[in-house]
Amino acid sequence: MSVSLSESHKLPYTDTAMRPNEGELTAERTVLSLHETSKWYDSTRGVEGLSFSVQEGELLALVGPSGCGKTTTLRLIAGFERPDAGVIRLGGQVVAGPGAFAPPEKRRVSMVFQDYALFPHLTVAENVAFGLVKGERRPERVRELLTLVGLRGMEQRRPHELSGGEQQRVALARALAPRPQVVLLDEPFSNLHANLRAQVRAEVRDILRASGTTAILVTHDQEEALLMGDLIAVQRDGKVEQIDTPERIFHTPASRFVARFMGMADFVGLGRVGGALAQRGPVSAGEVEVMVRPDDLLLEPSDGGTGHVAGRVFQGATYLYEVAIGPALRLHCSMPHTERYPVGTRVAVRLNPAHPPLCFVDGETAGPASHELVAMVQRRLQEGV
Repeated sequence: MSVSLSESHKLPYTDTAMRPNEGELTAERTVLSLHETSKWYDSTRGVEGLSFSVQEGELLALVGPSGCGKTTTLRLIAGFERPDAGVIRLGGQVVAGPGAFAPPEKRRVSMVFQDYALFPHLTVAENVAFGLVKGERRPERVRELLTLVGLRGMEQRRPHELSGGEQQRVALARALAPRPQVVLLDEPFSNLHANLRAQVRAEVRDILRASGTTAILVTHDQEEALLMGDLIAVQRDGKVEQIDTPERIFHTPASRFVARFMGMADFVGLGRVGGALAQRGPVSAGEVEVMVRPDDLLLEPSDGGTGHVAGRVFQGATYLYEVAIGPALRLHCSMPHTERYPVGTRVAVRLNPAHPPLCFVDGETAGPASHELVAMVQRRLQEGV
């Protein structure tokens, strides 16, 4: 997947965070591409300057807060909206751009809606067959898809006779039936209760991968994006803040916003630090912060510690502790459930040496924190200032 980003956001892939088929990315395998695509609603920005491409068989998760432009992006790809600027290509053909616009029915795009949109008066088989041209292979295609989604034997049931997860799989089979170039999924698991949601999204991910389908998933759920996406695009205010593999989105976020949106993150401010080195060179200007996630910290009871437990949340296998250090610094620390400290316990806090922290300057990543910056953070934790 290619993307237009600023140089500071172009971080190299690591051996442990390679995107799928990294060595095989070619224009021939590009199924969908957007170039400088924008959509405005009167004076309100829907999306602006979107530029990315999706390769054959990839699943891209679009994630971000409400109103960030996720659904608008999906509607532009589907053809439900016409862009005000930019070009959208599907299978190498321009489907939206200056002087060109293909309506939804002329695009090989299928959509799985939030409420599944199954026809209540049709059977499972009839719902799956709805978008297929009548012919000799129609029943064969329906059988093939019901086998793929694990619903053989349920052909004659109607939607009200199915569980939420089964309805989801019928909707997915119907979307896959006409062999679309791209399947779009708009918050497809939001109507399921928590236990079923985890099961169904794993099933849907496996079905999409087994069928080699190119797909785009819209979600506001960070955990869902990390689980489902081969790649994740984090959107904010109509723009893409970062697009990358799940591992790199989480471990090397391009900005403070991405770091906090894709998981709990705290920041230890160090002010304007001259001479301390980050990966990209001297930090001579700008506000410097070091990011620490809950598993980046270690704590232990200590009468001489500078922190105290201000709150805790039991999470089953772990406790999430909120620790107050000095007058202004509050950090979160994840510890095993066997490490049980009551609120008010005096504790010592230190960085986990196995987790090198990231440095941020004026809200944007500047690479791994240098030894000097790490030492400064350690002193703040030890001295409580």
